[in-house]
Amino acid sequence: MTGEARDPDSDDQPLEGLTVLDASRVLVGPFCTMQLGDLGADVIKIERPDGGDQTRGWHPPNYGDESAYYVSINRNKRSVTLNLTTEEGRDVFRDLASEADVLVENFRVGKMEEWDLGYETLREANPELVYCSLSGYGEWGPHKDRPAYDIMMQAEGGMMSITGEEGGPPVRIGVAIADIGAGMYATQAILSALLYRELGDGTGQKVDVSLLDGQVAWMSYMASYYFATGDPPGRMGSKHPTIAPYQAFETSDGYVVVATASENLWPKFCAAIDREDLADDDRFATNADRVENRSDLDRILDERFAEFSTAEAVARLEEAGVPASRVRDIEEVFENPQVQARNMHQEVDHPTIGSVEMAGSPMHFSQTPTAIDRHPPLLGEHTEDVLREFGYDDATIEDLADRDVL
Repeated sequence: MTGEARDPDSDDQPLEGLTVLDASRVLVGPFCTMQLGDLGADVIKIERPDGGDQTRGWHPPNYGDESAYYVSINRNKRSVTLNLTTEEGRDVFRDLASEADVLVENFRVGKMEEWDLGYETLREANPELVYCSLSGYGEWGPHKDRPAYDIMMQAEGGMMSITGEEGGPPVRIGVAIADIGAGMYATQAILSALLYRELGDGTGQKVDVSLLDGQVAWMSYMASYYFATGDPPGRMGSKHPTIAPYQAFETSDGYVVVATASENLWPKFCAAIDREDLADDDRFATNADRVENRSDLDRILDERFAEFSTAEAVARLEEAGVPASRVRDIEEVFENPQVQARNMHQEVDHPTIGSVEMAGSPMHFSQTPTAIDRHPPLLGEHTEDVLREFGYDDATIEDLADRDVL
């Protein structure tokens, strides 16, 4: 399904007219700036001339010569190659930053300051700049200099301690949730800083977001369970610690997920599986009872669901008004008519590989829709265009290229 067509020169998106200087790479920063690009910002992606963003080399799988990983998080951006290890490259970067609204970077803590590209330096020329730094552990604290990867952050932040089957090993969530979560927090923080700039004194500010902080914040009610009891929650598979039944059950040919999340659903659930007797069983009279006697209930329900096919179980539960679903794989997700109706399966034309499919934006507006205006850029595809826009003439651009600055 092709996304909504939109004139790139129109001004009908929330962040139209804002310039984002994206000095990030891999996932957390690019995911953040992709969201800003979806909202209409002009995202200028700064990449190393010798290969660019590391994810360009993370393949297979590929779209033609392009890494599927890179393609997934770099739409709606323009690519500029710039060698920040040279003073000339840093001078160009300062010129770009002097006119940007937002800067996003995820170098190791302190690297931008070493290059004299830190917030305190760049704000002198551009006091309106919103400067967002992303890191594994944050810019202060005893672990600020440690290297960080998503699986480490899922472990450090507690996510893996509550993910996996009871009695089994800890399990990493199947997508890089620490990176994506921090990228979402960064987007929120940037938008908040921009709003404050517009409603406040007109100045920007520094934003510091870490993967670890994001994972700790996402502990939410699990953290509260620990604070309330003093006992760290453990792994429960698909089960919910305070609702039952709220989990996946194995059927004769797959799995069905059930969410009996309120008392009025319990008798409907029992009737749907032809076990009305359970509704009258004192062991399961209330949700608290069902949680207390979960092992007995699970044994009964495991035996019952094994008698159904997945399709039959889902049909029975849905007819009774009980929330239920089979577990869909990714192919089934994008074949889902609801996903298609919501424009969550989109395509964008690419100059070398044809049409590229990707997940759409989940942000839907009544007046200022998101759109995919630009394909994930080729390395350095927009270097000359962007530099001309910032006042560089052709001779200067050629000279910078000859000296391996671009």
